[in-house]
Amino acid sequence: MKAVAGAGILAAACGGEIAYFYGRTMKRGRAKTERTIKMAGTDWNQYMPLIEERKAAMLARPHSDVWQTAFDGLKLHATYFPAQEHQGKTKIAICFHGYTSQGMSDYIGLSDYYQKRGFAMLLPDARAHGASEGEYVGFGCLDRKDALVWINWVTEELGEEVEILLHGTSMGAATLLMLSGLPLPKQVKGIVSDCGFTSPKEVFTHVLHSMYHLPAFPVIPGADLVNRRLAGYGMDECNAKREVEKATVPILFIHGEADTFVPCSMCEEIYEHCASPKRKLIVAGAAHAESYYKDMENYEKALTAFIEETMV
Repeated sequence: MKAVAGAGILAAACGGEIAYFYGRTMKRGRAKTERTIKMAGTDWNQYMPLIEERKAAMLARPHSDVWQTAFDGLKLHATYFPAQEHQGKTKIAICFHGYTSQGMSDYIGLSDYYQKRGFAMLLPDARAHGASEGEYVGFGCLDRKDALVWINWVTEELGEEVEILLHGTSMGAATLLMLSGLPLPKQVKGIVSDCGFTSPKEVFTHVLHSMYHLPAFPVIPGADLVNRRLAGYGMDECNAKREVEKATVPILFIHGEADTFVPCSMCEEIYEHCASPKRKLIVAGAAHAESYYKDMENYEKALTAFIEETMV
């Protein structure tokens, strides 16, 4: 009887551990931006003067809200910035933000780069983020289907001759790498992946090991079972390193060498698996999602070379 009681206590403890982890990472409202920033370890205070300056300039430009319906009926939101000046072809950057962020946060800095070069910009809020509906985070596995919705909207709005660049950061980058394995419209000319991860299972396993010194079992398998039931996908069901093996669209990989949240080794692994034309920029000393601010000159240089190669 003592053994049975002990087993029951252990099972309850494991169940509580899984529920705690799952709620903090996968559910809207409990996955907190402040906690993500703390875990990522990037010091954003040093860049705030530049960010605030570019944010004011960005918001002064004409922009509008866009709403679309996801494959499962969720209402999705994005902010659209028309091109400030047309330089030949109609070009747009669709930019996908990171975990616990939102569309109008992660691309404040790069808005200056894109709009000066005649790009329109579309900044979607991922499901369960920002103004978009949804209770469970898609971690790229569901978000890649939402990305197709935004690509279709752009084609309908700006015409069949539009040229589309997809740019993602962290979870947004993983979304696009997972998307790369699907058939894409001819309008999509390239993908920029900034600090993307392989799959939720693998990045969570890394975080448990490196930051909490905990084993993946039973938390990750348990969270996987819960997520399949509640959110409708497995946590390694869609893995970026497998999807890029089917990619045909050129991909620019960018990653911070000092990223401890999504290790640079994930970028190297995905890059090696990528079947499409590819470029890579590893930024020395850059933490998670910091590469643009850490080395703006080389980031923009790599981005310009990639755009000239794929869109001109």
